Amino acid sequence: MNRRSVNLALAGSLAAALIAVAGSASAVEMAGKEKCYGVALKGQNDCAAGAGTTCAGTAKMDYQGNAWKAVPAGTCTTMKTPNGMGSLEPIKS
Repeated sequence: MNRRSVNLALAGSLAAALIAVAGSASAVEMAGKEKCYGVALKGQNDCAAGAGTTCAGTAKMDYQGNAWKAVPAGTCTTMKTPNGMGSLEPIKS
């Protein structure tokens, strides 16, 4: 390998490591919590707000079934909303 190839390989490895660390931060934040679908208010979801959205804060309406909020583990399915209970799986509209 020439020096340029080694530098490109190192840069790629560093980028992959940074992405992995960013992903781990989310895992650390989720410790002791679970994803609860259908309980987030408009614009207050943590992620997964459906097609055409980017992630956190993108729920278009209250209690959107495909948007989740991180809640303490074991509490999701006991959360009551005007549309029913929270769900550990996305709620189909």
